[in-house]
Amino acid sequence: MNIPAELKYTKDHEWVKIEGDVAIVGITDFAQGELGDIVYVEVDTLDETLDREAIFGTVEAVKTVSDLFSPLSGEIVEFNEALEDEPEKVNSDPYGDGWMVKIKFSDASELEDLLSDAAYKEIIGG
Repeated sequence: MNIPAELKYTKDHEWVKIEGDVAIVGITDFAQGELGDIVYVEVDTLDETLDREAIFGTVEAVKTVSDLFSPLSGEIVEFNEALEDEPEKVNSDPYGDGWMVKIKFSDASELEDLLSDAAYKEIIGG
């Protein structure tokens, strides 16, 4: 299972990559594996400011639909529009082309609450 050490994680199986005051967010390799083939990614919160743990969208797989939770408070500034035509990128490259949103976060202290790769591995029993 791929859990890159340079990323941060949430208990909701999202990964976070920090670039300045923007967080790039997607779902983990573990999450996409549990969901199965992803057929649709919906994010209707673009340009909205959300609180941490608010729902920013959904991921639809063949068997289920899962909510996506914002790992940080802030404004959703970008959606990966490539996922509209190719949602399977979340399965094939969850930490690269399968990213979902970029959040301009408003409270840097929330970064301390994100999980390290080791802490996330403990949650998923890895």
